[in-house]
Amino acid sequence: MSAPAVEAVLAEHAELELRLADPEIHADAATARKLGRRYSQIGPIVAAARELAAAREDEAAARELAAEDPSFAAEAAALAERLPALERRLAELLVPRDPHDGDDVVLEVKSGEGGEESALFAGDLVRMYLRYAERRGWTTEVLDAVPSDLGGYKDITLSVRSRTPAADGVWAALKFEGGVHRVQRVPVTESQGRVHTSAAGVLVYPDTGEDAAVEVDENDLRVDVFRSSGHGGQSVNTTDSAVRITHLPTGIVVSCQNERSQLQNRARAMEVLRSRLQALAEAEAAAQASADRRSQVRTVDRSERIRTYNYPESRISDHRVGYKAHNLPAVLDGDLDDLLAALATAERAETVGA
Repeated sequence: MSAPAVEAVLAEHAELELRLADPEIHADAATARKLGRRYSQIGPIVAAARELAAAREDEAAARELAAEDPSFAAEAAALAERLPALERRLAELLVPRDPHDGDDVVLEVKSGEGGEESALFAGDLVRMYLRYAERRGWTTEVLDAVPSDLGGYKDITLSVRSRTPAADGVWAALKFEGGVHRVQRVPVTESQGRVHTSAAGVLVYPDTGEDAAVEVDENDLRVDVFRSSGHGGQSVNTTDSAVRITHLPTGIVVSCQNERSQLQNRARAMEVLRSRLQALAEAEAAAQASADRRSQVRTVDRSERIRTYNYPESRISDHRVGYKAHNLPAVLDGDLDDLLAALATAERAETVGA
């Protein structure tokens, strides 16, 4: 455990406390939110450092008193026994963590092979994430959606945001969800009761928006406008307010149709595009920096099969960490805590061992 590292965190925490107490900071909501997230992120480190310092002071005082009064010896010994656990806790908190853990996310779900059954499964995944967000007290917003005829989704983009800044925000929980999700069940369109396998792809990335470090050249964009549509293709707006932006160099396409005006939809679509490009740039930098080492836990690549949902056995299996449980209905109803905890534990173990 590095004393200078602890002192640096304590100094940063004190500085953030002063800045957040300044009313002028809160005139800029984005800046205040960013500072608030960082303050929340290092808060546990500060609390652990203060608890350890207090325990050390108490232990030293007890030993000093024990030299004159032996009755304090037991208290000094008990305090000394606490110190190693407190030191380990602080050391764990000081391990570098994902800088995006406090961020909100944009989450995309796309149907894959399997036709309408895949689209229905995509709808089940969307409901699972919405229910989980509801359990956590987060807010959700549909930015764009292409419904299927039977009620699922061919493609849908969601924004998931926490109501208050937190060290472990939306990204800290949902960053593990990127990849191919496979389902094994009897489709509603199957008349003979045979189990079929289909899949849906999930892409999740931090909603960095205006804070994204990437710059976008307007000449690299193709912007199309169209009318917002709902289930069955019916128009929900009489004007061409929906916006689709294509980033020509990368081929990334972003659509937004939830706002009433074309201007608002374009602004939100640009935020999502910047977030996508930021995530892409970070993934490429990480791959270049460690070409021989790739995280076994988190991916934003829809080409990797990460999880299977087996309906006949009510089984959920995450293939990255060997997690299995037979509580599929509860998971699909948003009870993801145990599953995500297993993934977070694996990521921490990988980080400490790096």
